[in-house]
Amino acid sequence: MKKNVMVIGAGPAGLMAAETMAAAGHQVHVYDAKPSACRKFLLAGVGGMNITHSEGYDDFIQRYYDKAEWLATAVRQFDNQALRDWIHGLGVDTFIGSSGRVFPTDMKAAPLLRHWLSRLREAGVVFHMRHKMLSLTSTSATFDHQGETVTAQADAIVLAMGGASWPKLGSDGAWQSVLAEQEVTLSPLRSANCGFYSHWSEHLRSKFAGSPLKGVAFTMTLASGQTVSKKGECIVTQDGMEGSLIYAFSKYLRDDIEAQGEASLSIDLLADISEQQLVAKLSSRKAKESFSKYLKRSVGLSGVKVALLHELFTKQTLSTPDGLAHAIKHLPVSFYQTKPIDEVISSTGGVCEVSLNDDLMLSKMPGVFCAGEMLDWEAPTGGYLLTACFATGRLAGQGVCRWFTTKA
Repeated sequence: MKKNVMVIGAGPAGLMAAETMAAAGHQVHVYDAKPSACRKFLLAGVGGMNITHSEGYDDFIQRYYDKAEWLATAVRQFDNQALRDWIHGLGVDTFIGSSGRVFPTDMKAAPLLRHWLSRLREAGVVFHMRHKMLSLTSTSATFDHQGETVTAQADAIVLAMGGASWPKLGSDGAWQSVLAEQEVTLSPLRSANCGFYSHWSEHLRSKFAGSPLKGVAFTMTLASGQTVSKKGECIVTQDGMEGSLIYAFSKYLRDDIEAQGEASLSIDLLADISEQQLVAKLSSRKAKESFSKYLKRSVGLSGVKVALLHELFTKQTLSTPDGLAHAIKHLPVSFYQTKPIDEVISSTGGVCEVSLNDDLMLSKMPGVFCAGEMLDWEAPTGGYLLTACFATGRLAGQGVCRWFTTKA
């Protein structure tokens, strides 16, 4: 039986839910607060559209941290290879980069989206843009449409309105108050894949803000006792750190800050050389040679890396080859706060697992399903965020179809 279904949120999760339900023969109406679909998706693809990652499922699913088991149903049914096959079905080729990340061949998001929207419209999906949700029931939603209040009815509703990062593109988290009124259990939205604030000296702020840290490794011991180490690069900012390597540690750092008000990690400034090798290289300081020239000549250390040594260690500690080598390999940096949620790549928090059944339907609102970044999970950059958005959107769409069958 053909049903009337409403999707609120025209991002990847919402559009995948729409496609799934339209393919099952239902009439789908997509509503979004912005003038066009997938605005965050398009902006994320400006520098190269990283659509997913190529690693095996067992490693892939663990990128969702403590929510891996919850997301496993959705991701297993629509994993990285299934997502690539789906993209190929839109006439867009993909390739695997040297890091294992997967990209469209032309590196752009716009052609993929253009093909997808065309296919959705051909399937009968109707789009209603500039509709911002104001209130919600199990069978209706009320919107502000350019100053006019509009109410739409549906046999089922899929919510896919994103988290709270990049609010100018539509993900502002305003839906939380609407669901809270319905007594849906929510976790506060917080920054993920984010930079952090640290207390730098005036010298470091004025002389080295914006300097890249390359060829370094971060190591952090978690509350569980597990040690996490990763190599990469980041940027020392005026008030902390930004960049891919610090983003990879954002969940662990944020959790420690929330638990104890501060978080620390250790930086290896020369990750490709052992401490023993460093001691040997540092054992030949020339008479009257300045400290900076000595470090540059012996181990190639200069700029912001030397500034960080001065920032975090005493002259006495750095006065011997052993002490200096240890400092280079174990630089302790502390952080006290995440960057604001409207400045970060993604957010965590949202609709909790306990609020949903296995098909992502709200127990408090039968017939209302949730997908994408609205759900309380997080993942690092590298294509994992998008994969879970597509996968949960598909699962929610299937859930709607199953719910119709059960009701019948």
